Amino acid sequence: MGADIANFDLGLNSGNGFNILVNPSMAYFIRDGLAVGPFITLGISGGKDIQPTTIYGVGALGRYYVSDTVVSLLKHGRFFVEGNAGIEGNNNSQSGETTNGLGLGFGPGYAYFITENIGLETLLKYNGIIGFGSSATTSTLHLSFGFQIYIGSQKAKEAIQNQ
Repeated sequence: MGADIANFDLGLNSGNGFNILVNPSMAYFIRDGLAVGPFITLGISGGKDIQPTTIYGVGALGRYYVSDTVVSLLKHGRFFVEGNAGIEGNNNSQSGETTNGLGLGFGPGYAYFITENIGLETLLKYNGIIGFGSSATTSTLHLSFGFQIYIGSQKAKEAIQNQ
């Protein structure tokens, strides 16, 4: 479980705005290197002369961690590929421009483990929404940074039993 933060931008000049997109997620390893689970997307952008936009989403994601040592960049890291599908939207409150519908995303990432159970990540991901509204499609490319906490199933069961 963890979260990625994408498009974090804070404009310092006049007329500039801000963007922030947060993606909390949780996944369960169904076999070695393959995890599936839910995600949530929450985002907002705006500014003095910029029309505010809200971004939302909920759905399922899958990750495959490459375990081949030939493609390993650092000793304590792993490349992965992530894909997701769900209900998503991108809505501008002042202009009325909206796209709501099926959200699809995919892209490569890298997790560097600072401890056995905590990974710092970066992910370059294409996100698209196909649906309805004033615009039938929306496409974006996000570079995000985040973290994940990896808890083994045995440790999780022990923690639940000890409560």
